[in-house]
Amino acid sequence: MIHSDRGSQYASLAFEQCLSKYGLVQTMSRHGNLYDNAPMESFYKSFKVEEVYRQKYQTHEQATRAVADYIERFYNRTRLHSSLGYFSPIEYEKQRLWEISDAE
Repeated sequence: MIHSDRGSQYASLAFEQCLSKYGLVQTMSRHGNLYDNAPMESFYKSFKVEEVYRQKYQTHEQATRAVADYIERFYNRTRLHSSLGYFSPIEYEKQRLWEISDAE
């Protein structure tokens, strides 16, 4: 799955055909919603600065493992997110579950 904005290069028939050739499905931001891609743009910025620009991957497998490790070990479990009140996503979800169970 590939998510993009509605830029002409992403809405073109050629791009659609290329995705189809590789069995990929495209999702697009909603029309007129400038902030639809903001969370992913923020993630990619963090990912590049905190992981990609600091590494020199020797193989595709090494890069794939590094991406998975960054997301699962660091981004979701350790990294504090300002949009989540400076909790990691895992801690934020735990907190939300506690709030929900306390409310019941």
